[in-house]
Amino acid sequence: QVQVVDSGGGLVQAGGSLRLSCAVSGPMLNNYKVGWFRQSPGKERELAVSITWKDGSANYPDSVKGRFTISRDNGRNMVYLQMDHLKREDTAIYTCAAGLVGFNYIFWGQGTQVTVSA
Repeated sequence: QVQVVDSGGGLVQAGGSLRLSCAVSGPMLNNYKVGWFRQSPGKERELAVSITWKDGSANYPDSVKGRFTISRDNGRNMVYLQMDHLKREDTAIYTCAAGLVGFNYIFWGQGTQVTVSA
């Protein structure tokens, strides 16, 4: 069973930075992908960015490309989301999730609030 615990949200001014952390534990993590999802009030949850544990390859949608960086620390079983140049529209609950590569995300963290003020 994989467990996911996310943390690191907070309040930041537009243009600022935050780093979210995701502790991932469990067997055979090399077979997994880890994603950060976000959901703003009144909007559908969307995948902000994801990383493949085995080789560290990442996918960034245009909305965050150049501003967000996802990374993993194999030794500490951690995934980090560095968010720079934050915009008010980045305000959301960010949730870390894990799933087998090629399958749905099925292991979820509890979510952490990110609020970007003007």
